[in-house]
Amino acid sequence: MTDFGKPLPLPSYIHYELLLQLLEQQTMATAYKTPHLCLQVQELIITLRKAMSQQRQLEETCKMAHLEVEYQWSTNQLTERFLPKDATR
Repeated sequence: MTDFGKPLPLPSYIHYELLLQLLEQQTMATAYKTPHLCLQVQELIITLRKAMSQQRQLEETCKMAHLEVEYQWSTNQLTERFLPKDATR
């Protein structure tokens, strides 16, 4: 891997946690009476857990390659970082 010159932007874990809590506590509570909906919600929960695991693997790869990671809290944070310097004046 090469050095990007900037940290690799990744979602903050709170984004995964909020989605998982919503799906597990509220969506599942509403969908539980409908088996096919319940199954789809469970699949979505599994997919999010896999995505979080894959992000952790990516972070380990970056760590081994001495690449910095920067956790993003919003898309605005990312947009501001990549704007040309002249546009921010």
